Amino acid sequence: MDEQPLAIIGFLETVHPYDSLSQDELARVAGSFGHRQIAAGQRIYAAGDLLDGLFLIREGAVEILDPLGDVVSLLGPRNSFGERGLMRDGLAVTTARAVRETVALVLPVAEFRRLFEENPVFRRFFQRGRAGDMRPAEITAQKVGDLMTRGPITIAHDLPVREAARIMRDRHVSSLGITEGGRFAGLVTTRDLTNRVLAEGLPPETPVGQVMTRDPVTLSPAALGSDVLHLMLERRIGHLPVTEGGSLVGMVTQTDLTRYQAVSSAQFVRDAAMAETVEQLAATTSRIPRLVAQLVGAHHAHEVITRLVTDIADTVTRRLIVLAERELGPPPVPYVWLACGSQGRQEQTGVSDQDNCMILDDAATEADMGYFHALARRVSDGLDACGYVYCPGDMMATNPRWCQTLSVWRGYFSGWVNRPDPTAQMLASVMFDLRPIAGEAALFETLQHETLEMAAQNTIFVAHMVANSLKHAPPLGLLRGIATIRSGEHKNHIDMKHNGVVPVADLGRVYALLGRLGVANTRARLEAAETAGVISASGARDLVDAYDLIARTRLEHQARQVRQGQKLDNYLSLSDLSDFERSHLRDAFVVVRTMQSSVGHSRGAIS
Repeated sequence: MDEQPLAIIGFLETVHPYDSLSQDELARVAGSFGHRQIAAGQRIYAAGDLLDGLFLIREGAVEILDPLGDVVSLLGPRNSFGERGLMRDGLAVTTARAVRETVALVLPVAEFRRLFEENPVFRRFFQRGRAGDMRPAEITAQKVGDLMTRGPITIAHDLPVREAARIMRDRHVSSLGITEGGRFAGLVTTRDLTNRVLAEGLPPETPVGQVMTRDPVTLSPAALGSDVLHLMLERRIGHLPVTEGGSLVGMVTQTDLTRYQAVSSAQFVRDAAMAETVEQLAATTSRIPRLVAQLVGAHHAHEVITRLVTDIADTVTRRLIVLAERELGPPPVPYVWLACGSQGRQEQTGVSDQDNCMILDDAATEADMGYFHALARRVSDGLDACGYVYCPGDMMATNPRWCQTLSVWRGYFSGWVNRPDPTAQMLASVMFDLRPIAGEAALFETLQHETLEMAAQNTIFVAHMVANSLKHAPPLGLLRGIATIRSGEHKNHIDMKHNGVVPVADLGRVYALLGRLGVANTRARLEAAETAGVISASGARDLVDAYDLIARTRLEHQARQVRQGQKLDNYLSLSDLSDFERSHLRDAFVVVRTMQSSVGHSRGAIS
């Protein structure tokens, strides 16, 4: 072997992921690299050009420019570029230019794709943070549409129970959907026939509609398998209808799930749903950090992990409400308990405070408020005992301001939208992440629709919301390197919450406002915004990829703390990351900053 390939091998042995290749594979790859000498100021390729391959800087520096001509990244030795275009259609999505005299190695397209297909480490490295990064398809991460039995049997509500029983026997099913006027209205199971017909001595000609479970809880095909497990365990039911557009499209039963192994989050939900004391609930939630570490170690996608963790918080909240109502008696008027913040967005990690509020029916009187204040206090205190500490900003239902009737809440939102001062912007940002947890969800749904319509039509309010979304910036320095905290307890760390995931959550909230989108989850907002045409397809893909990497890095940091027996936080030391992990994280921050700039200047991101 001559000197040049040997020199390249020596260099590649210091570069990840090439350092993971076997000696034979490394020799083959080293021999396939081309060599490019690039003068200072020379353009390497322009956006839209057909790429020669993957570029790896050996000496020098290269700047990457977005389609608007803004510098988004400055790369040095051992950094790669061009992979985004190679992983799409082979066309460059950015422009690359040498800042000074540069020596680059070029891995041919065919060799890049071969390594990508055949080498898992190589694939994970270049797929890191991308939507195509596949994770183990355990039941919690499966779509309900993939779990359900399709083509469920339905019968009319006036059919006799005798006929319903015969159909179940002959078709070997344990449940039937019931329709009224062609609309899905309820569900009847073999257990219903036993408990509600035979045990009660009803005649065989009794209409099945008389004994069915009317308006049962349902899921959509897009829901997660974790929703099935958690609902079955919390509600103690064995059948879940799957509906789409009001029509019954499938059924999921406990029998359907026996071929899958449920992960431990389902056990958490079951324990919480059956807890009789706050102490029992706290014992359950104390194990959440270990669950996070376990799920991260199993390479679950970050949105699945945070969803599972949030599901536990939802169950704990509902159980505390049940325990409180058991003590206080039934509520005097209908109400809905809502979560905001990370719980509202279904994005909780191993460390979360509580943000919540209540909307009461307008029939509530002053005399009724004592009941709801007592309810709020019991639930909020219970959440604090379970590790969901009190909100530092007092954004909780225990604050009388956030425990009000629907008409008062309408006034709140109207005032925030029509008089968007800084305080109003802060409150509106928090409250746009509301999600019903327990009670009468209809109290919120009407308010949400009205508010989105009103807010989206108010250009001044939208402008203020855009400005508010730019207050949290990614931690980038003057040369687009990662900037750490400069003093204090967390010196030389980066805040992966306020400077990591929050800037993306803020952008998602703006997109949801512009598109009048009712979803609260950040990732779902980005995807819905792309579908609605609020954000370009390329912008959405890049932002989702960046968000995935940032959110996963945050969870990996917390998992590391769990394994080391440390208290969980959001402050990441760059020394915990390799050079290449820092490079990818910096690139993700650059994408977020670019999208913030586009929103701020109304360039490219918002149509």
